[in-house]
Amino acid sequence: MGLATGRRVVAALVALGVAAVVAVVTYRVLAPAEVSTVARGDYPPLSVPDPGVVGRLPVAPLIVDGRLRVYSGSRQVYADQPVDGRYRSTPYWSYRRWPASLDAVVVSGTTVVSRWSDGRLVALDARTGRVAWRADGPRPDRARTARRTGAALVWDPSGLTVTRVAGGRDVVVSSGAGEVRAVDLAGGRELWRAAIGSGCRAPIGTGGGQLLTVDGCTGPPVIEFRAVATGEVSARWQPPDHSGELTATLVGCVPGGAGCAGLRTAGSADMAARGWLLGTGDPARAPALDGPGVALVDRTAVAVADGVLIGRSASDGTERWRAAVGPARVIAVQPGRVHVLTEQNELVNLDPATGVELSRFVLDIGSDGTGWAPGSAYAADGYVVVERLRRPVDQDADDQRYYLTAEALILAATGPMGE
Repeated sequence: MGLATGRRVVAALVALGVAAVVAVVTYRVLAPAEVSTVARGDYPPLSVPDPGVVGRLPVAPLIVDGRLRVYSGSRQVYADQPVDGRYRSTPYWSYRRWPASLDAVVVSGTTVVSRWSDGRLVALDARTGRVAWRADGPRPDRARTARRTGAALVWDPSGLTVTRVAGGRDVVVSSGAGEVRAVDLAGGRELWRAAIGSGCRAPIGTGGGQLLTVDGCTGPPVIEFRAVATGEVSARWQPPDHSGELTATLVGCVPGGAGCAGLRTAGSADMAARGWLLGTGDPARAPALDGPGVALVDRTAVAVADGVLIGRSASDGTERWRAAVGPARVIAVQPGRVHVLTEQNELVNLDPATGVELSRFVLDIGSDGTGWAPGSAYAADGYVVVERLRRPVDQDADDQRYYLTAEALILAATGPMGE
């Protein structure tokens, strides 16, 4: 009896020991954690390559300070350099979190702000990769889905924006789970928070120092304007002669805190989209922005009609210039530059103030050819990045069929930017 009892005690102790080891291992593997790998080399110099195709990449980048490329992973934000490297290279710095997944990334100056599935905001100094600050924010309304390139997380960061308010201060605004919070970009201090309700209110972004939200909670839908600096609602506006449903899309948006300069609204199926300019008061009617193919840059509305790119004053519609580009469409704009892609996948880059052609070249690299369809596109600091899709485009296809190659993004430089 004594021997049997002793064996049972030993077995119990061994079981407890194993359980303890398993618990420790499980905790170490599954416990919330972050891993920050900072830069070891010097901050790279500014690069200004000649106009032309630079390289191809497997993941969509954000161009930071004209020196780095920042990418998203499912649980990671990381950077490589040089900005004009032909291929993605070993990370210059990297930041990982677990078990939260990455939801969105925005950049202002040399600060990279990421939002995660638990609502956490983490700001990184792009020059070193070091964490600048952490702050709590509302959880995203829904899990983000992104294809292999991650373009949705960095080029279309829903629920996260940086906007500049009076005095030149940049404010990070995050929304989700029926709430909006604003924090100071410089130090991560929370400035204000506001409950906005779920389901019937949808923040669409910032412009003119205001957060715009489509509010359909009570009565006909309206656009609510909330001051980013204070969180106070400054106005509630409905487009004149509008009835029924209301959708709104911001246009003329500039990365890095400048916000969006215009707005396009639409209603029922028989109501055409209408353009508006954002300012200090109610949005001002801007017919030059009507239609989904019109882009806004530097207060100029640009669109292709019958093979001609036309630039008009966004405020009064006066034609400023026109340039023959052939069958094409505007794929991206940035301050000081309009980017047009022709049917032959030739990239034409023009000055939005004058319509003068600045550079032109075919988007081709290696043996890939030009028999692809353009997907999402992005432009910053004189660079353009375009997703290349297989023809015919099948939106329901898996990533291998959807994209042209494993390195589906083509990166191009368009020439020196003006001072």
